[in-house]
Amino acid sequence: MISVTEALDLIKRETTALPKTSIPLEESNGYYLAEPIIAPMSLPPFRQSAMDGYAFRHGDVTELEVIGECKAGDAHEFELQANQAVRIFTGARVPDQADTVIIQEHVEVKGKMISIQKLPAKSANVRKIGEQVPAGEQVLAEGLKITESIIGFLAGFGITEVLVFNKPKITLIVTGNELQEPGRPLNPGAIYESNAIMLKSALISRGFDSVRILKVQDDLESTKRVISLGLESDVLLISGGISVGDYDFVNEALKANGAKEIFYKVNQKPGKPIWFGKKGETLIFALPGNPASSLTCFLIYALSALQIMSGNVNYDLDFSTGVLRHSTTNKFGKTLFILGTEQDGQLDIYPKQASSMLISYALGNALILIPEEKEVLEAGERLSYLPINRN
Repeated sequence: MISVTEALDLIKRETTALPKTSIPLEESNGYYLAEPIIAPMSLPPFRQSAMDGYAFRHGDVTELEVIGECKAGDAHEFELQANQAVRIFTGARVPDQADTVIIQEHVEVKGKMISIQKLPAKSANVRKIGEQVPAGEQVLAEGLKITESIIGFLAGFGITEVLVFNKPKITLIVTGNELQEPGRPLNPGAIYESNAIMLKSALISRGFDSVRILKVQDDLESTKRVISLGLESDVLLISGGISVGDYDFVNEALKANGAKEIFYKVNQKPGKPIWFGKKGETLIFALPGNPASSLTCFLIYALSALQIMSGNVNYDLDFSTGVLRHSTTNKFGKTLFILGTEQDGQLDIYPKQASSMLISYALGNALILIPEEKEVLEAGERLSYLPINRN
């Protein structure tokens, strides 16, 4: 049985980014850039007015004749003399012979003449060519996650397509004869199935929207057949059936399908019976069936692999640290993932902790990590935690 750190290292070692593809810029939000972006032009591409006002040649003249108007989008050129100005608006091209823009509040208008009331510094309110970005400069690095602001930035260069890493196609298999779909009265001995909708929601909220769900009964042949279908995906997630009970067939069915085991069982609680392996380029995570265990293993292990596959090659678990408010113990010699609440840097452990209970996940906002070597934890100790359920 391996440690949490060893399991994460093995996942990183076995996971690579998916192939690159070119997609429309407008569809790229949430993808990762598969190449650096070099500015194809300067921004702004011409000297641009930063304010509404008047463009003129800076000097000693304070009475100026307004000989025309320049609004955003105009390309008209003016021959400006030292005693002349052009009415100009924000974003408009500054005439070549003008070097300064005075804001309209600082002039007095008298017909076609203006009188400067407060002389600005030379070059005031004129955006230089390339002031934001000069042509040829690398502006974005490979592996950067595309956001709405990046989309707007790239559109400003006239870019319409970007090269990105593909997002993984995911199959989620849910096992268990006892599971019943919500929506009708519960049969005797049955429980409502919750892992599929929970894990699918977790995937979609993180931008993984290519998710297929398959259900399978607890028998070997059915499990082998459904797993073979799931292996057509980039990532196969299996919920339940990976332990050692008489009706747990996932491990045997994976072997029958030629899957290679990389590790099975991690020294942690909850979620010890997690299986990770591959067949070809398909990554396989067999998660415990208990809901809290399943979600914990997804957040710690499967999500790490999904991020790396999507091009987030520097992904790491985003742990924060907080101070434990009350003492506790670790009697198991395992890494514990404990649900709790964090407020103002203070950590409280939720009283109900069990692999079958989701109430602690529903009410908590911190997945607290207690190292396997720590037996007694005193109030005031600093612990790492993974923020959850944050807006």
